[in-house]
Amino acid sequence: MLSGPFLEKNFIGATDNFDNSKIVMLGMPFDGTCTNRPGARFAPQQIRLESVGIEEYSTYFNTNLSDLNFYDAGELELPFGAPKDALDIIEKNAKEIYSLNKKILGIGGEHLVTLGTIKGLLNHHKDIAVVQFDAHTDLRAQYLDIELTHSGVMLQIAKLIGFENIMQIGIRSGEKEEFELMKKHSTQAFDPSELKKFKDKKIFVTIDLDVLDPSIMSGTGTPEAGGLTYKELMSWIVELKKYNIIGADVVELAPDYDITKVSTATACKLIREVLNIL
Repeated sequence: MLSGPFLEKNFIGATDNFDNSKIVMLGMPFDGTCTNRPGARFAPQQIRLESVGIEEYSTYFNTNLSDLNFYDAGELELPFGAPKDALDIIEKNAKEIYSLNKKILGIGGEHLVTLGTIKGLLNHHKDIAVVQFDAHTDLRAQYLDIELTHSGVMLQIAKLIGFENIMQIGIRSGEKEEFELMKKHSTQAFDPSELKKFKDKKIFVTIDLDVLDPSIMSGTGTPEAGGLTYKELMSWIVELKKYNIIGADVVELAPDYDITKVSTATACKLIREVLNIL
């Protein structure tokens, strides 16, 4: 046995005790349906590596990561180019995590991975709502005649839980039909006070990092100008702390498009704050 010390391969502050943990961080390195620039499958690994460069302490919540009792399970091995099989693997693991009365924090990967998690948690939780932070509507019925893509993940989730249980924040891009669908069901929200609509719900939070402006988050597959600032996003996260959050994910970081690694560092810091609301 070597004496070390050695650098951690896990996200900073993670516990090594799965049984006693309350939250399970699960890497989901899949980008097989990416409709623009691929590379989100490399995010979980890069996020773990870069996390050693951030502080454990959250100034927003006055906590250290090591106080939060989360376990980093590593990355799932997901078949490239086989979205249904990948979703089945994610669903199975999410189901196991919730069967043990734990919460999940998924690290993507593309946004389609969220569908697998939602399917898994629905085996153990009913009456749920999904709060989506995103630049895009993600309500396409098909993309190039394919139904299962990251551009239609919220439509697939709506089929499971109903549009009345979906809230969309930061949306600024999509097809006309998607915006009409969003308007029809009144899913779009603009102020954290609107979260009170879900005060009696169990909430899953899904954050597509392209919700942030490209000046902050250039390392993503489909950047869209006019996005939220980090402080604006955090105003929502802080408000969500007041609600019953049963799981979350952070998706669509494509780290290789930002050679400065600012995007990855920003993702790490956001993950620290999201852990605090679980």
